[in-house]
Amino acid sequence: MTVSDVPLPEPPSRPPDVADDFGGPALRRDLWLDHYLPHWTTPDRSRARYEHGPAGLRLRIDEDQPDWRQEDAPLRVSNLQTGTFSGGRGSSRGTHRHRPDGLTVRTPTPTRLLWAPSAGRVDVTVSASRDDGCMLAAWLVGTEHLAPEHAGEVCVFEIDAAGVGADRTVARCGVKAHADPSLRTDMAEVLLPFDASRPHTWTAVWREGETIIGCEGRVLRRLSQAPRYPLFLMLDLFETGPRVGPYPKTAQLHRVRGWSV
Repeated sequence: MTVSDVPLPEPPSRPPDVADDFGGPALRRDLWLDHYLPHWTTPDRSRARYEHGPAGLRLRIDEDQPDWRQEDAPLRVSNLQTGTFSGGRGSSRGTHRHRPDGLTVRTPTPTRLLWAPSAGRVDVTVSASRDDGCMLAAWLVGTEHLAPEHAGEVCVFEIDAAGVGADRTVARCGVKAHADPSLRTDMAEVLLPFDASRPHTWTAVWREGETIIGCEGRVLRRLSQAPRYPLFLMLDLFETGPRVGPYPKTAQLHRVRGWSV
């Protein structure tokens, strides 16, 4: 699947509800939490590594960074997300129950809905990683704080470093059902005619019965389904596989704009 000639819908004419250029010098705590699904693990394992600079925020995977969970090793991640929810310690309730093998809460987290629209638009400008074993991703995931079946996901993009070339990039995008019986998983590879380690902008528009995913102002996918409940935005840099240097491994977040509708 390739980028089409169909332009994306225009964004709302009003200013965005959330806007961040990651200019620093510190992370915006009114919008972001710098832990990856912290309820399923412990703070030392979920905490992101990152730094601010003139181009935005650089997510890092460091050589001494622990695996997100021992059970998932090898898997290291630095992530920003726009909220948290979990049940109590030992509970199976929590955002993004993405594994079927018995995730339970280890670190209870409060319900924080920093940005959790049920329908809207998000534009994310990033530079993907070209470091061995890495993947950069942006997901809109069901918060699940109202019901456990509110678990669907809009996968804005997943870009493996191995798929990034000098003049073309292979990425993945679509919808994942997870535990939502009203959705069906529909993911596809897309071919982008550029080097995704340079700045480029992804867009997701989701509303009643439809999800549109695009890149650089053009439609990539139009799906006749969409989650109908609050979603957190997650921006993630993963490293999977054995530790192979050099470190740090990095990806760049340049800008986020979001509208709730």
